[in-house]
Amino acid sequence: MNTHFSAHRPATDRNKSYGRVRGDSHNPQRVARRIYGNSMNYQRGVGIDITRKEGRSFFRSRHQQRRRDYSIIVHSHLDWDWVWQRPQQFLSRLSKRHRVLFVEAPRPIAEISSASVCVRDVADYPNILVVQNKIPATRWSDGAWVDQERRRLLQTLLAEPVGRNFASPVQWFYDPMAVSAFAGQMNEAAIVYDCMDQLSQFHFAPPELAKRERELLAVADVVFAGGPKIWREKRRFNSNCFSFGCGVEVAHFRAARAADTVIPSGVRSLPHPIYGYIGVVDERLDYKLIGQLAESNPKGSVVMIGPQSKVDPRMLPRRNNLHWLGPRDYSVLPAYAKSFDVCLMPFAMNEATQYINPTKALEYMATGTPIVSTAVEDVVLQFSQIIVITETSADFVSECSRVAREPNPAALWRGLELARKNSWETVVRQLERHVENAINRRSSVEISAA
Repeated sequence: MNTHFSAHRPATDRNKSYGRVRGDSHNPQRVARRIYGNSMNYQRGVGIDITRKEGRSFFRSRHQQRRRDYSIIVHSHLDWDWVWQRPQQFLSRLSKRHRVLFVEAPRPIAEISSASVCVRDVADYPNILVVQNKIPATRWSDGAWVDQERRRLLQTLLAEPVGRNFASPVQWFYDPMAVSAFAGQMNEAAIVYDCMDQLSQFHFAPPELAKRERELLAVADVVFAGGPKIWREKRRFNSNCFSFGCGVEVAHFRAARAADTVIPSGVRSLPHPIYGYIGVVDERLDYKLIGQLAESNPKGSVVMIGPQSKVDPRMLPRRNNLHWLGPRDYSVLPAYAKSFDVCLMPFAMNEATQYINPTKALEYMATGTPIVSTAVEDVVLQFSQIIVITETSADFVSECSRVAREPNPAALWRGLELARKNSWETVVRQLERHVENAINRRSSVEISAA
């Protein structure tokens, strides 16, 4: 059954993908500004469009819910249909036990004169609703209006029947820019901040982002940090801060080692050794290094898989043996990885990589393929017994050639074991315990105050 509150048509569902963004896949600057820049300046609107697939029951019946059940409202700087990574991995699993309203960052639309929001469900995840907001571009720069409108619009949505499922929710923030609009405004059971990156150091980040993050750290009941270095930074502002790196979908990526996994035709005939990268192609990569690797291995191939964001495609290095394949569905990534002789982590040493703890490290390990990385601090700290770490460009190039010829079986085994112990399910269960503790602490304080 479809219920419409505006004329705006909701976005269609998509399979999980490694980087496809609705309508923007050929405009990396627009994608970048929406994800890490303009999307954090926010504004909101008027119309509401709720869409559900006919014949589907959206929420579990009451007897199926956990006794300690709570709903979750997520405020994310990343779209649900962007690269399948930490937010989607966490929330897709949390949705097995909790109802989830995933609120994407708003986007400015030049062709509209009033703001609107549409809500859609997600294929394969019946307990998740995705909220997409559009606002008139003419009001985009009015930050105070934006905060007021986005709060009003969400509250209007929650006043509809769907809102009964989100009474006293846990507010789960990825996006610090949302704190002014929503923290303390939704009768929340707790506030969670999952800090996956130091967003203020990314290109196109709004200047007020650091201030908003301080506000969020001050009010959060619990903070999850995406790695050891960012944990050391954030715990200075919130004592209930815990380091949780990313997990890995082991069963998915071990398909790279399966005999019946078919290597895609686009890479099947490429000459070996194949040096492969899977991830976002953005300002965090060392493009000079990637070009040097291809140039130094004319008989091999360098394969780069992932969407381009905040980079000018004309500035990417070009070699006959360097292949920029663009985004690929998450479902086929292990098949591409099966063709790799070496997995690459060619990160630049700059502000954007200062705090990163790459999801791809464990994913690569689960494929059983040797890994070579530049000296990113959290990679060195956590994975130096598994990943080959290099300090210079020359070392990176030479080590790639060496491990392609002479992989280290002991290191590969350690990587497989580490991946096995760090499934997304394991991480999510630990997060849930901290969230329940935060809810209990807040409830105890409220009872004492009463």
